Amino acid sequence: MSTTTLTTENGTPEHEDSESWAAEVRRLARERDAVILAHNYQRPEIQDIADHVGDSLALSRLAAQVEASTIVFCGVHFMAETAKILAPEKTVLLPEPAAGCSLADTITAEDVRAWKAEHPGAVVVAYVNTTAAVKAETDVCCTSSNAADVIRSIPEDKEILFLPDQFLGAHVRRVTGRDNIRVWMGECHVHAGIDGATLRERVAEEPDAELYVHPECGCATSALYLVGAGTVPQERVRVLSTGGMVTAAKETRADKVLVATETGMLHQLRAANPGTVFEPVNGRAECRYMKMITAGKLLTALRDGVTEITVPPEIADHARRSVEAMVAIGSPSRGGE
Repeated sequence: MSTTTLTTENGTPEHEDSESWAAEVRRLARERDAVILAHNYQRPEIQDIADHVGDSLALSRLAAQVEASTIVFCGVHFMAETAKILAPEKTVLLPEPAAGCSLADTITAEDVRAWKAEHPGAVVVAYVNTTAAVKAETDVCCTSSNAADVIRSIPEDKEILFLPDQFLGAHVRRVTGRDNIRVWMGECHVHAGIDGATLRERVAEEPDAELYVHPECGCATSALYLVGAGTVPQERVRVLSTGGMVTAAKETRADKVLVATETGMLHQLRAANPGTVFEPVNGRAECRYMKMITAGKLLTALRDGVTEITVPPEIADHARRSVEAMVAIGSPSRGGE
């Protein structure tokens, strides 16, 4: 019998017997008619027990498709909201309601309304890493993998308000060549901490490694600079969503890949390709919100039906339209955020 240690939020042992814990999770999920969805940044044991692992939008779309009446979303609050928006008839549970998002918190619905008032006629594009209330004030959503396509679908003479991530906004400006995009100066504190100096140091240490960079990272511009300067061959640098990273990991034949995103992503990449060594650009890039969902909290959610996420119908209806507008432009082919 396995004795893999499952940990609490503080890193102390919670359940020593992982097999009995997994069996109890499965039993409770069957009793509740629940499907467990886990984001790529969750703790390894949560990813391993989940029915589906992926990025927030892919998981939310799965929530709308599965037959189960209950969705247990192991992620952060805005992700559970998005699942509820796309699957309003289902019960959506978030095992830790305090699991927030520093990026989503950088803008409110009131901020969006004020920004729109300053730029009448502008098209508002929101990254899916936003609250339901912000999505409700948005014309169209996007993911990190399809943001450029969403921007290109908007007439070139239309001003665009892009929110809330400044690094993804800068990336979209760069790849589309559009100079009429105004960008909200928000950031994910974890991705912002993966900066250019750290990236350059790691590349110098591992000059033959491939490089996967999430466009939310503060080092995304530096990665492209390294290509332009000839420090790293272009074919070895990929700016990718989390879903895109998994696809690339399956296909790569590199001995080593340096990964610039939250460290929880490494669990999925290593599982996708055990023959390649995947290492973080910044080993301290860990989201405390993503790690709030523990083995015990997942059991409690399944046993007691907590915490149920609801979205007011009027907000959900408007938010759903912005997500559906994105889907109409084209489904993200390499995953979402």
